[in-house]
Amino acid sequence: MNSGTGDGGGGAGAAEPSRSGSPGEDGFAPSALGTREHWDAVYERELQTFQEYGDTGEIWFGEESMDRLIRWMQNRKIPLDASVLDIGTGNGVFLAKFGFSDITGIDYSPSAIQLSGSIIEKEGLSNIKLKVEDFLNLSTKLSGFHICIDKGTFDAISLNPDNAIEKRKQYVKSLSGALNVKGFFLITSCNWTKEELLDEFSEGFELFEELPTPTFSFGGRSGNSVTALVFQKT
Repeated sequence: MNSGTGDGGGGAGAAEPSRSGSPGEDGFAPSALGTREHWDAVYERELQTFQEYGDTGEIWFGEESMDRLIRWMQNRKIPLDASVLDIGTGNGVFLAKFGFSDITGIDYSPSAIQLSGSIIEKEGLSNIKLKVEDFLNLSTKLSGFHICIDKGTFDAISLNPDNAIEKRKQYVKSLSGALNVKGFFLITSCNWTKEELLDEFSEGFELFEELPTPTFSFGGRSGNSVTALVFQKT
């Protein structure tokens, strides 16, 4: 498990959950951060703040994490017309940074999608589709994507008080259905280590690349506050 904290949402900081088991076990303590009610409340507040003050909210894991993913896509010369699915699109700031022309952002919170739509309209962006959609019950119409991106959604699902293990398995199934064969999955996590994510996504995916993330040192030990990996569907 990584040290540090992560947003897991557009503006509410999420403290690192505690573990009760060894890596690979379901050792996350259940948390409100894994519930739909929590994120509905978060985005209702952020939507009201945007409407009153024009504040778009914080970027999940900071701008550095967003720029890291965009740099990878540019360095890999991903075509600008490649289809991109942003899983748990949050407040839409991440989408606004892309120069890609075929982007779909989904979130199970209607307020999150409403906020994203308002930001996109303000920025004058086009070719961005937004949908209220639960990734664990994904519509079959949302398939064939070249790239799927997750910055915090898998973390939040891992904290769900209601059978998180099965929800994580369903996430992998939904991801497999959403991606093209040889499509890429870019995940940024503050709760999972590289080894743990390799285990979680061992069926149907292989590690393509590990992206560099900031390191910290404390008490003679060093580590990463976040993990950023690129998987490819096999």
